[in-house]
Amino acid sequence: MSGPHPGVDRQIGDVRGDGADESVLHHPSLTLATCILASSLSFVDGSVVNVGLVALDRDLGSGAAGLQWVINGYLLPLTALLLLGGAVGDRIGRRRTLILGVSLFGIASIACGLASNLGTLVVARIVQGCGAALLLPNSLAILNDTFSGEKRGRAVGIWSAAGAATAALGPLFGGWLIDWIGWRAIFLINLPLALGAVVLAWLYVRRDGESDGEPLDIVGAMLATSGLGAATWGLISGSEKGHSALGPSGLLFAGALLLVGFVAWERRLGNRAMMPPALFGTWSFAGLTLLTFLLYGALGVMLILVPYVLIEGAGYSSTAAGAALLPLPAIIAVGSPILGGLAGRMGSRTLLIGGPLIVAAGFLLLLRTGAGSGYWSTVFPGLALTAIGMACAVAPLTTAVLASVDDRHSGSAAGFNSAVARAGGLLATGLIGSILAARGEELVGAFHTAVVVAALACIAAGAGGLALERRA
Repeated sequence: MSGPHPGVDRQIGDVRGDGADESVLHHPSLTLATCILASSLSFVDGSVVNVGLVALDRDLGSGAAGLQWVINGYLLPLTALLLLGGAVGDRIGRRRTLILGVSLFGIASIACGLASNLGTLVVARIVQGCGAALLLPNSLAILNDTFSGEKRGRAVGIWSAAGAATAALGPLFGGWLIDWIGWRAIFLINLPLALGAVVLAWLYVRRDGESDGEPLDIVGAMLATSGLGAATWGLISGSEKGHSALGPSGLLFAGALLLVGFVAWERRLGNRAMMPPALFGTWSFAGLTLLTFLLYGALGVMLILVPYVLIEGAGYSSTAAGAALLPLPAIIAVGSPILGGLAGRMGSRTLLIGGPLIVAAGFLLLLRTGAGSGYWSTVFPGLALTAIGMACAVAPLTTAVLASVDDRHSGSAAGFNSAVARAGGLLATGLIGSILAARGEELVGAFHTAVVVAALACIAAGAGGLALERRA
């Protein structure tokens, strides 16, 4: 994004209408740019690795299980620590936490690029996940602090569009880097992004105010992190061969108990809790949680399998497979700001019901994809329709989540919703190990089965949107 532009500042930067001191909001457009640049680290890294799986397998001899751990080593800490990352920002300052998370992510990216074996790469990916868990919820909470009303919806729409664009452009650029330089370059490109985000945050994001004096909810943070971590680990280990069902089932059961304990503890703390207890008893929040989990789980399957099938099954190069995903960023980038502003005016319910259903229809169109099928006649229509549906859902979903809590807890709410989205993606990743190990016609058949399941998940996600209250 370019430098400060007065017209942009006036358009999206007549920021809060709630009496906030606007004298400290010098650069709302650059604040938005900072949040986009910081969060793009997480979005890019979550997608660019997908086109590098084949190259990683050839270079490091990873195998199907190793490839899953390259993905899950990042998703495990990201899922487990997102709620804690949002709560830390609520307590010590969102700007400080954002800078810390971006810096940690940049350092871990260097370690990924220099990794000489699979174990080192997975450890570095775990550290990347920790940094992403700090930066992601706080980038969104900073937007919530800076904008309000329809302007908040528009800003969140731009943020969502940029995130979707970077997530989908990542495979294209990453595929080119892999073909011409090697897989290590896909991690090292994070360094200029991280440096730019830290500089912009230091110069242009509003300084953190004094702490409200309330300590961090340590017990709640430990329960949430342990519960999410145990459940995530159970999902990962359950997908691996050679494990009895008892281990993963025990982890899932322990995770569920810890999360129930977290909810009970938060209810006990009342207003001092890092998550408002009332959220857990509303149909709207339950609907948003279900919708997020199912929709992002289904999308996660497609973002991994589509380029993998095109490379392994249809003979695409890494660059061509990345380019095949371009309809997603192009359509979402155009549609999300508009639909985000619409959600800020009229509410998110209608868009959150219709969007997932359109995504489901797009997935079903991908059933025509096979080893010898053409891109424009088979892959493109499905991806284009999927992108239209996601444009309807992404920004309204984020706007609805932020509207469901007061500003003081926006970081925790953003962290919780992001954790749910990552948990959905993680579950999807854990269930596709057999597809990554398949070849030839078996790979195409397994891909078609995954497409149908993902479409059904999106239909159920649309039903979750019915739980939202109608806006007067």
